[in-house]
Amino acid sequence: MTFDPHKESLKVGIVGAGAMGRGIAQVSVTGGMQAVIFDTKEGSAKEACSFIEDMIDRAVSKGRLQAEEGEASKGRLSVANTLGDFKDCDLVVEAIVENIDIKQSVFKQIEEAVSDDTIIASNTSSIRISSIASACKNKNRIAGLHFFNPVPLMKLVEVINGTETSKETTDALCVIGKRMGRVPVVVKDAPGFLVNLGGRAYTTEALRIVSEGVAEPHEVDAIMRDACGFRMGPFELADLTGIDVNFPVSQIIYEGYFHDKRLATAPLHESMMEAGRLGRKTKAGFYEYDENGEIIRPAPADVPNVEPAKRAYLPEPVPALEPLLRDLGISILAVDDGVSPILAAPVGEDCTSLALRLKLDAKRLVAIDMLTGVHLHATVMAAPGANDETVDSVMAALRKVTNSVTRIKDCPGFIAQRIRAMVANLGCEMAQIGVATPEDIDKGMKLGLNYPLGSIELAEYMGTKNTHTILEQLQRITGEERYRPSQWLRRRALLNLPIHTAD
Repeated sequence: MTFDPHKESLKVGIVGAGAMGRGIAQVSVTGGMQAVIFDTKEGSAKEACSFIEDMIDRAVSKGRLQAEEGEASKGRLSVANTLGDFKDCDLVVEAIVENIDIKQSVFKQIEEAVSDDTIIASNTSSIRISSIASACKNKNRIAGLHFFNPVPLMKLVEVINGTETSKETTDALCVIGKRMGRVPVVVKDAPGFLVNLGGRAYTTEALRIVSEGVAEPHEVDAIMRDACGFRMGPFELADLTGIDVNFPVSQIIYEGYFHDKRLATAPLHESMMEAGRLGRKTKAGFYEYDENGEIIRPAPADVPNVEPAKRAYLPEPVPALEPLLRDLGISILAVDDGVSPILAAPVGEDCTSLALRLKLDAKRLVAIDMLTGVHLHATVMAAPGANDETVDSVMAALRKVTNSVTRIKDCPGFIAQRIRAMVANLGCEMAQIGVATPEDIDKGMKLGLNYPLGSIELAEYMGTKNTHTILEQLQRITGEERYRPSQWLRRRALLNLPIHTAD
């Protein structure tokens, strides 16, 4: 196979004139390559070209593209009447319905139309590349080239290696991806590839938390947005993508990894879909929506009128908590006076376990999530049967230094620790099984899902040992295999190695 991905006249054929096909064609022509679009529906390819030309004109009018380059880009765009018109294409990208039988049939037809040196790629988001390639004669030139919607705005592209994809094919697609203005990441052919797999933990763990009655969806969203820097909370995100989309994908990936409990979603997820509460598209999901599609947010909870705590007892030293209490004007008692709040900042532990371990009065024990911090959004929790006035006095004191305080029910790992540890653990497991390199996993999460940090960077940010401890505590307290730490994380935590350290 002889293929020059740098050649100036490189020609890309696109099968499918839908949103993804249009986007791929647009980034191809604006990247200096020729693009020819084919669709079985009469007139669709021509309509797609008109749409792309309008998008290019809009980019020129907004100053994102020079007028001369815009005209040149439009000149590189054309319509194919049959797949036979792809005979001189260097690359053909299939972007049609997610049906294995149809894709295999199309790939056979493409193989008959193109030269032996042409690379054939699928934009599939869920079907194994090796399954598609099994219908082809020359499997080493078959790969995945998975873009994200909307293609012109989403910078990531996954280059997916099938079982027999050649290194030359992979390298060429990475070059072409860069020419299209995308950031390529090389991914193993596995269920969910990189982004769809790596994105499971954020929503599924949030669903578990709400299912356990720890907090309400809007409370979880506020904590993950305000305290952790995610653009959207997990429930806002689920509503936006659609429950009818994210629930089936979660099930496909769970099945694909032979029921690894770390990938399981919650019954609540299916219940929402069965109830037809699909999110923004139905104006009802985890939130209600107004006529403009905007979230109708719950009214803020009433703030009890109580005096802020003045004294507190710390049963064990917490370096991050002591300066905070000084800032709040709370004096730290040398000995428990039997009346004042008992404050703690557990990592992975819940108040119940903490009270038993240290033989504390659980009614006065209030835990503050110091691993996440308090200044943007504080989270506190207490054991069942806690004295509400004691908890309220701590919350009243915290309001002096934070935008918002949320009280949750007793939960190992609070909310942010738990969700972020699960996101990080899944990223580490992806590195362990070779889905992609740690660096590409981080790129994928940031560019494909707009995460503030990559999955593996997140473990580093929280502290590799802290992340490992959170998961160990979750597994111990809940007894669930779901929280089993990845061996990638475990070894680096125990050996005190940087989380990105390769084997």
